[in-house]
Amino acid sequence: MAFEGLTDRLQKAMEKLRRKPKVTEADLRETMREIRLALLEADVNFKVVKDFVKTIREKAAGAEVLKGLNPAQQIVKIVNDELTKLMGEEAVPLNKAPHIPTVIMMVGLQGAGKTTTAGKLALRLKNENHARPMFIAADVYRPAAITQLQQVANQIDVPVFKKGTDVDPVEIVREGMEVAKKNHNDYVIIDTAGRLQIDEQLMDELANIKELVNPNEILLVIDSMTGQNAVNTAQGFDDKLDITGVILTKLDGDTRGGAAMSIRAVTGKPIKFVGEGEKMEDLDVFHPDRMASRILGMGDMMTLIEKAQKNFDEEQAQETMDKMRENTFDYNDFLAQMDQVTKMGPLENIIKMMPGMANNPALKNLNLDPKQFAHIRAIVLSMTPEERENPDLMNPSRRRRLAAGAGRPIVEVNRMIKQFNQMRKMMKQVTNGNFNGMQNMFGGQMPGGKMGQMAMNRMARKMKKDKQKRIKKLRKLRKKK
Repeated sequence: MAFEGLTDRLQKAMEKLRRKPKVTEADLRETMREIRLALLEADVNFKVVKDFVKTIREKAAGAEVLKGLNPAQQIVKIVNDELTKLMGEEAVPLNKAPHIPTVIMMVGLQGAGKTTTAGKLALRLKNENHARPMFIAADVYRPAAITQLQQVANQIDVPVFKKGTDVDPVEIVREGMEVAKKNHNDYVIIDTAGRLQIDEQLMDELANIKELVNPNEILLVIDSMTGQNAVNTAQGFDDKLDITGVILTKLDGDTRGGAAMSIRAVTGKPIKFVGEGEKMEDLDVFHPDRMASRILGMGDMMTLIEKAQKNFDEEQAQETMDKMRENTFDYNDFLAQMDQVTKMGPLENIIKMMPGMANNPALKNLNLDPKQFAHIRAIVLSMTPEERENPDLMNPSRRRRLAAGAGRPIVEVNRMIKQFNQMRKMMKQVTNGNFNGMQNMFGGQMPGGKMGQMAMNRMARKMKKDKQKRIKKLRKLRKKK
């Protein structure tokens, strides 16, 4: 994840503060110094850091905070609130035209992931808005740019308007817009040219396209791995084109994450989406409050719940919960759940959304190699139908047969069965609102300390409420059937 180094340093600074019996002005100064250094190391803009730390110091230095109950937690809350404010306070939706088509102009430097991001955005519009988008291939300079856009479009079944590389891009956009209106496409996504750096020729061309179509959105696609340069790029494009929003790509890569925290403050323009993965589905709405929570190591349960809701069938999920609660969860259910989880994205990213898990040492002991899923699948598929339905049948001779059938070592089969049994036991406890099983997994301490425990308690209460809602909903569904 983008903020691992920053999260680690901020967590340590806050933990040190929490251990103090009382918080003094000197403790506060030391914490502010740690925060400042952590942000600068994460490539956050210097002026942004200076203003941010000054605001926190002013809000936290009051006698009410330092002398009140739980001053450390109050300071964490102030940092969380200010981080959220710094990144924009709330998610900003796409602008929409009063009459179709809504025109989205994608701009950015070469290598930022503009074409792939255009595809991800089109797929999102198709899936969530039932939209009929169309691409216009207006990058006539980069070798194979049009071919790349066509390949992306073929994956998601979206039409592309193209005229080749020998036509003026402004003319291509003019003709493409006429086709989109004729075909009643409700979104037009214009894939424009990029350069290795901002230059006059590029900006003039983009300005001419903007003048022609008057787009509803000019979305700047930025590679978050470029650090401070990302902010300079955003400033440059905004000065020339007055962009409406930013999409940050490669936020899952080896990046310090400073761009996400600086762009809004420097340009005043919102980050609308973030790309955290290579699949076409890996484009998420940017929620400043959730990102702040992740940066502080408090997880991102809302995004995790949304991902689960998007990928899980509600009736099947309820049946699985019932099986876990009754301890009748078997290997068939396990295989089905494994398939559902892999649809949500890399397992490592999912686990890191849990409170306190961003830098938890327990993660290092987990084997999160995607090949492991294939090996587990091979072992389960080597079982007889009876064995899959009755996990307690696994005696030594059956295990040896599974190892031979799956082509895996016997120790791997034994480990998988042991983990399955542990998980089954833990999930029975969790589904009944008891998180001790999860606590034992992490050496008797809930990830994220007190804040992790509080988050888990909130989650337990929410699960109980959701259970009642699901039961009511399922009863209504069954009555209709």
